[in-house]
Amino acid sequence: MTPNEIARVQEYLRSSFGNDKIAIDPPIKPTAPIEVRIGDEFIGTLYRDEEEGEVSYTLSISILEVDLPPAVPFT
Repeated sequence: MTPNEIARVQEYLRSSFGNDKIAIDPPIKPTAPIEVRIGDEFIGTLYRDEEEGEVSYTLSISILEVDLPPAVPFT
């Protein structure tokens, strides 16, 4: 992804989620994943896809079970 694409997607995410702390870190190497974070917290990986001349971006967010609140029993 180009720096311009990263800036545009970052602005879109900030606007869509109402959170100016969302940041997209450019990859260290061209083949490295593009990381998305809120403040210092890593939240996911961003992918660029181009098919038949159309470009799309996918944000994959992983949630670790250890980070979830305790389960609430169903009654």
